[in-house]
Amino acid sequence: DWLLLRSDGVLCLDVRLTLQTDDDALIYMSYRGLRHGPKDVIDRLNKGEAVDPALYYFRAVPVFETSAVKYNWLNRAIFVATGRRQASGPTYEVHEVL
Repeated sequence: DWLLLRSDGVLCLDVRLTLQTDDDALIYMSYRGLRHGPKDVIDRLNKGEAVDPALYYFRAVPVFETSAVKYNWLNRAIFVATGRRQASGPTYEVHEVL
């Protein structure tokens, strides 16, 4: 992960990883995103507190690459993600743009 906290309080994310599916296919995933919100909300997030995700902005644009035939459709689609920060780390809800 490459994170950049800008002077305006926006956290810029540049993340790259390899996913392994239950059937052992490998999928490269990268995404860029932004997280920001009121200072008190971000302070609570940074302390690991549970915060309603409606109180801050956390969005990303994931891109997938794979040679696995079963998951080849990922190579041909655009996705957007909504994130939330939990004590255990970030989680995302990823949607294909149709």
